[in-house]
Amino acid sequence: MSAGVFIIFLFLFIPLVVGFIAAARSNNSSSDFFIQGRNMGSVAAFFTVAATWWSSFAFLGSNASFYTEGPVYLTAFAWNVLFGYLYYIVGKRVWYLGKKFDYVTPSDFMGDFYDSEKVRIIVGAVVTIFTIPYLQIQLTGGAYLIEVTSGGVIPFWLAAFLFYAVIIVYVWVGGIRAIAWTDIIYGAILFFGLLLSGIYISNLVGGPISMFSEMQRMHPEFLTLPGPDGAAGFSSWISLCIVTALGALMGPQLWLRMYAVKDGQLFNLMPFLIALVAVTYLGSVLISWTGVLEMPGIENADQVLPIMVTEFMPLALGALILAGGAAAAMSTSNSQIHAVSTVITKDFYQRYKNPKASDKRLTKVSRYAILIFSIVAYFMALFVPGVLVAIGLVAFGGTAQLIVPTLGALFWKRSNASGAISGLIGGVGIMVILTFIPGLNSPLGLDPAMWGLALNTILFIAVSLATAPRNEKVVERFDKALEMFKNNEEETQEVNDEKAL
Repeated sequence: MSAGVFIIFLFLFIPLVVGFIAAARSNNSSSDFFIQGRNMGSVAAFFTVAATWWSSFAFLGSNASFYTEGPVYLTAFAWNVLFGYLYYIVGKRVWYLGKKFDYVTPSDFMGDFYDSEKVRIIVGAVVTIFTIPYLQIQLTGGAYLIEVTSGGVIPFWLAAFLFYAVIIVYVWVGGIRAIAWTDIIYGAILFFGLLLSGIYISNLVGGPISMFSEMQRMHPEFLTLPGPDGAAGFSSWISLCIVTALGALMGPQLWLRMYAVKDGQLFNLMPFLIALVAVTYLGSVLISWTGVLEMPGIENADQVLPIMVTEFMPLALGALILAGGAAAAMSTSNSQIHAVSTVITKDFYQRYKNPKASDKRLTKVSRYAILIFSIVAYFMALFVPGVLVAIGLVAFGGTAQLIVPTLGALFWKRSNASGAISGLIGGVGIMVILTFIPGLNSPLGLDPAMWGLALNTILFIAVSLATAPRNEKVVERFDKALEMFKNNEEETQEVNDEKAL
């Protein structure tokens, strides 16, 4: 096992080198640290979006879900399409407005559009509070990989600490530039690694076709909804699809990537590219259902992949695959730590504590915020256990509520701050109540976040219509900006059509 652990550690320390190289390329401005001066190239932008989107929730959680709940996680193909389409529709407009009005965080956009400090504070609180549990599952997933690969020689607490320490160092020195550069490396390993391991491991039962035949003969309940335990039906399918796509899209780490892109044309390709990446989930299906046939009864389902890989694959190849899992955890956690620290620094420290803070001071505060929130997530990983998918849905459910005021800002002139505040408080409130109060079951089997989105939408529309419209000058400023965006898109389309002819 020592050689496998060595390979994983090698991939953990790659970002340290990249981080210092990125720091050397930095111009030492807070804009460069937070959003790379809005100058991120298309290749880096795609890989950092895809790798941030693809986390331990996907790499380890997908295998656990297929292993215990049957086919419900196949909705991942649908949510990849939904995420990619929304990233184009919403992301490109956010990118344009961010460039025009110098936004850096979700709160910048929301607070300015709704002309409300209350909206700014609520949005900042939502993205901070609900990003922490998602960061927790990245540290948990990475720790599982090291613990299993080492045969238990490296305990869970130490493995999670190693993840935490490495991420702190390279995000501290290199900011978002270091994250994007390492995501190019890790993204490639991640996507090819999971698919390759699925094909390889399924050969234990004669290959993919034979595996499906055996599952149909021996465990047909795994191939149809509601799965083997009868709990993962169509309501779970719909909930997973919508909550995961919206929650990830509205996470602060994805907002920063919207702002950071240099060329808006990348957004046009994202629906196709993100949908293409979903093919990788076939690897999860093959690994998990081969596990059902060959290794039933694994106690911790989140460890299905590392156990199968270490048991049945050659050491070097298996370690490379597990490094892909480490990449999934690290490529998301680094982005989340960086994003939360940016929100704390820009939305709270600079806005309310020190408006005249220098670039050097802002970067310093952000680095200390990175340290603090990583410690919180580390202790949550140790003392708040849970299945990765379940924890991820709580995190996604909270940030997903931001889609309502975001769409209102982009597409509905009558929306206002009162509607946004009422909707967010009601949506997050009902989600928390249905999730954490014992004895309460979410109606119709839908995830609590779905009911949160429903109440959020109703309150947003009703209260916006019942209260005074936004300031006319603010409305006019945004209308002009969005009209310019529309005109630019039409002109670009005309040019592309002429080139095609």
